[in-house]
Amino acid sequence: MKMWGGRFSEESSNLLEIFNESISFDKEMYKEDIEGSIAHAKMLNKIGIFNEKELSLVVNALDKIKDEILLGKTKFSTKLEDIHMNIEYLLTKEVGELGKKLHTARSRNDQVALDVKMYTRKQTEMIIKKIIKLQKKIIKISEKNYDVILPGYTHLQRAQPITLAFYFMTYFNMLKRDYERFSNSLERLATMPLGSGALSGTPYNSDRFFLSKELGFDMPSENALDSVSDRDFIVEFQSNSSMLMMHLSRLSEEMILWASSEFAFIEISDKYSTGSSIMPQKKNPDAFELIRGKTGRVYGNLFSILTVMKGLPLAYNKDMQEDKESLFDTSKTITIVLEVLEDMISEIKFNKEKMLSSVKDGYLNATDLADYLVTKGLEFRNAHSVSGNLVKYSIENNKRLEELTIKEFKSISEIIEEDVYEYINVEKSVNRKISYGGSGKKSVEKSIENAKEWLNKLY
Repeated sequence: MKMWGGRFSEESSNLLEIFNESISFDKEMYKEDIEGSIAHAKMLNKIGIFNEKELSLVVNALDKIKDEILLGKTKFSTKLEDIHMNIEYLLTKEVGELGKKLHTARSRNDQVALDVKMYTRKQTEMIIKKIIKLQKKIIKISEKNYDVILPGYTHLQRAQPITLAFYFMTYFNMLKRDYERFSNSLERLATMPLGSGALSGTPYNSDRFFLSKELGFDMPSENALDSVSDRDFIVEFQSNSSMLMMHLSRLSEEMILWASSEFAFIEISDKYSTGSSIMPQKKNPDAFELIRGKTGRVYGNLFSILTVMKGLPLAYNKDMQEDKESLFDTSKTITIVLEVLEDMISEIKFNKEKMLSSVKDGYLNATDLADYLVTKGLEFRNAHSVSGNLVKYSIENNKRLEELTIKEFKSISEIIEEDVYEYINVEKSVNRKISYGGSGKKSVEKSIENAKEWLNKLY
């Protein structure tokens, strides 16, 4: 008979058992479930449900169960539905009828709310640490590439010259926002749901503040009905993860483009490339492509939990069993993606000469030419037009702007002087961007200095 089967006169259908079970995936939370049960046992001792001997027996048995699961010695049963019932069954095998007392003042509703919240908190803390590791790697790459000039793009068309350091610090700042989102979410993961019972609390004098302290929470949740109904923290985790993956996917997309023969800006390490089963010459950026592809998978997990929760009446509904597989999947995906990316970008070889030639061949100093004309007293809109005419002339004559003679410059604008060549020099163009947050070397150095100070304040 099921542990809840007293009210029923017929056994469950075998099909229902297959359909209903969650142990095949929620066993992922066995540590959280046991940690919660140990804290609950201590609380039951505190309010007189367990004596000291009983508490010792239960805690020792739960520790033994955890060790055996870790060693792969435990065979879970789908007939027992979920991780909670499986562990309770294993406990009763160890300590007999005493194990059945553990569920006093507790429902599976608040038990699972606790487990999944502890799991989400643990994964959030781990992801935060991995984001920081990736940020530190980005700073190292940036510091080595202050003077490497490449095109900055708009509409995937060459636009203005920037440095590789400036480029990578862009992603540092994206990751900083990701860090802040995950870190901020810990505030909403700091309330403890255990002790809420099925939905309205318990008739026992449960010390929920004691439980909160034991389990590392700031305080117990304020409303029992909300506590067992709440999966906002999973939605937030999936949303934060989707945003993070979006940033990593954009970086991956650019690395895929840069590694192509058409760009030839980088070479990806053989360690993170694959070949073709038919074309011997191929070197494919599969790892970056997988990051890009897995982004859609994480997005799907976000929409999955939103769809599950959108129409649920209070409080717990079996639909909420569907919150976990996508949570576990996103957590594992984010973890491996951050680990792979951190190692992979440190192995990239940059083709600095190709980057610079792409800048010089693309008329990326045209804006600088317009700015030069402004310094000579021309209104910017008119300067823009003159610069555009000079670009057109250069293209027609198969020349770079800096290759035009002063006579050719003056044929379109008489106010241009010899000093134009210094102004449209691409190296000087980059460093002329002196505004805070700009691509100039001093601005990027300040950006990296600020980034290091921010990281140092974290720990």
